[in-house]
Amino acid sequence: MSSDARDSDVGTGGDASGLETGEYDDHLERSRTVWDRWSDWYEMSENDLEPMRETAMDRLDLRPGDRVLDVGCGPGVNFERIRSDIGDAGTLVAVDYSPEMVSDARERIDSHGWENVEVRRADATTVDLAEDGQFDAAIATLSMSVMPDVRRAVENVHRSLVPGGAFVVFDIRTVPTGPARLANPLLRRFLRWYANWNGNGDVLESLTAVFEECEIADTYFAGVTYTATCRKGRTDEP
Repeated sequence: MSSDARDSDVGTGGDASGLETGEYDDHLERSRTVWDRWSDWYEMSENDLEPMRETAMDRLDLRPGDRVLDVGCGPGVNFERIRSDIGDAGTLVAVDYSPEMVSDARERIDSHGWENVEVRRADATTVDLAEDGQFDAAIATLSMSVMPDVRRAVENVHRSLVPGGAFVVFDIRTVPTGPARLANPLLRRFLRWYANWNGNGDVLESLTAVFEECEIADTYFAGVTYTATCRKGRTDEP
């Protein structure tokens, strides 16, 4: 598949509900710039957070033949583990908006010769995944909190899952409780600079509002990083 074809579903999402077109597009463009900048240095984060990412992927409970969606995949740090779980019979589709991250992810795929792993450059909030059918599971590692419209991104993932499908989110937030909350103003500024973190988007609130089942399964660093496990209802309501 050519790069042009794979990138054809990129969208700016200017009609995202509740946001002005310029605000949405500005945030998306900042994300592209930030993550293009960090693409060459992501290996440091990949190694430091590997145990937490592995635990998050454990919670997907994948089986051979499963179809999996990786939301905001970055350079593909989850691919090898997911690919080993789903085997040759499974399918992994990943999306990311940063051209540099997508390029790195595709290089990772090519170097391993994975024929059942595909990466698309796309806005996870607006990309139409209908052509792929539905997924058995989805994962997002450190990506949902940088979405310009968190609620809509969560809704898009929910639609893409089969009834009973799992969505596991490993992400970051400000300190939720205790005296360390005094550091939150500084933490907010740092996260916005480092990752274009969306301080107006509450990932956990969106997850619990959209998914029929959702809970925090693991927390780290005084609750600043966490893993949430969510599940779509077994039957779709009319």
